Amino acid sequence: MKILVTGAAGFIGMHTAQVLLARGDQVVGLDNLNDYYDPRLKQNRLARLTPHPAFRFVKLDVADRAGMESLFAEEKFDRVIHLAAQAGVRYSLQNPHAYVDSNLVGFINILEGCRHNKVQHLVYASSSSVYGGNTKMPFSEHDSVDHPVSIYAATKKANELMAHTYSHLYGLPTTGLRFFTVYGPWGRPDMALFLFTKAILEGRPIDVFNHGKMKRDFTYIDDIVEGVIRTLDHTAESDPAFNPLQPDPGRSNAPYRVFNIGNHDPIELMSFIKAIEDAIGVAAEKRFLPLQDGDVPATYAEIAELNAWTGFKPATSVGNGVGQFVEWYRGYYRI
Repeated sequence: MKILVTGAAGFIGMHTAQVLLARGDQVVGLDNLNDYYDPRLKQNRLARLTPHPAFRFVKLDVADRAGMESLFAEEKFDRVIHLAAQAGVRYSLQNPHAYVDSNLVGFINILEGCRHNKVQHLVYASSSSVYGGNTKMPFSEHDSVDHPVSIYAATKKANELMAHTYSHLYGLPTTGLRFFTVYGPWGRPDMALFLFTKAILEGRPIDVFNHGKMKRDFTYIDDIVEGVIRTLDHTAESDPAFNPLQPDPGRSNAPYRVFNIGNHDPIELMSFIKAIEDAIGVAAEKRFLPLQDGDVPATYAEIAELNAWTGFKPATSVGNGVGQFVEWYRGYYRI
């Protein structure tokens, strides 16, 4: 198939494109290479893809309406994996307009491109942040997600609503994947694993929010990519059992699905830090701080729906995954 991967120079995008290329798909990778974090890391990720004869890179912002219209019209993609977005909960408190441009304007351009060019299936990145103020664990796709606590979360919930509208009006099959704290080699520098590893190796203290009373459903990148591609291959369908009198938020009478994609095994932050310390061989100096605005104390994915739909089942332990990241980090930065 010819597949568009947006955010191809990103953490999940690069790994996803690699697996698609390895199985024989043709991949067009799109990224704007912005400076939200070090563009050199994005360029180096991209350098792992560009030698492949079935890969072509397009530098373009998803918010560029005319550029996106031309790209879809010229390329005639079979399927689309939309991972490009302005990420980060904390950054959204300082720069909300970036989230509107990338996550809302950009997403409508993706939907319009898919609609007008007969794309078979759109798989897009949602986020566990949509669960917001929910406290019932584990988070389930059947639960309401109407109480976001950050503008980032609100834009991801909006993506799900926009996708449903296009599935309903135009029969466009769409599947949203709610990612739960993805980590691993080539990960983002604004994420905890990267920040903690860097600080420990440099002999600096690490900031531990909510005084360490946090739990996250850390999910290794290889497991995530397998789930993304399994989802791409299982096109969203309407649910014949959907009841509009008691609507299920994760399903529809349109070809629309929303799934959690996580590890289904939340880890306490202090245990995660211990895994990093063990991998590095150095104990961290910890600076305990209160919970940050827009953050939540715990995430926990119920993944039975995605397992039933695609057979997805994560297999990587936190100890092994953290070790793989630390090994990559030392090699990449020559430490």
